[in-house]
Amino acid sequence: MRRHKVVLREEAIADLAEIYRTIARASGSPVTAIRFVRRIRSRCQRIGNVPTRCARATARRVGGTARDDPRPGLRIVAFEHSAVIAFLVEDGQVCIANVFYGGRDYEALYRGVEPSAPDRDD
Repeated sequence: MRRHKVVLREEAIADLAEIYRTIARASGSPVTAIRFVRRIRSRCQRIGNVPTRCARATARRVGGTARDDPRPGLRIVAFEHSAVIAFLVEDGQVCIANVFYGGRDYEALYRGVEPSAPDRDD
């Protein structure tokens, strides 16, 4: 099986920047924030290895879960119990569409509904 090229859309890059800011502010540590974002980016690259594989035992590790209900062709994969990576396989490449952190409602976003902000203890 060939590896797919992985590209991050502008929205995903913006999401990663916001995740960095959120974690740096909450933890007081830019180092912690950059390490987390780097782990997410690494996970995004690994999705290119087998982007459409959905066997139960490997779905969380590599290929994600198909979620055609909010958007046709959408696949998601959880990351460290705190983020969701949303991607599509298009034209032989993996397009990372968004990275949702801290309970953001990705289903509402893809359905075109204005998602409510998650409750925070700021």
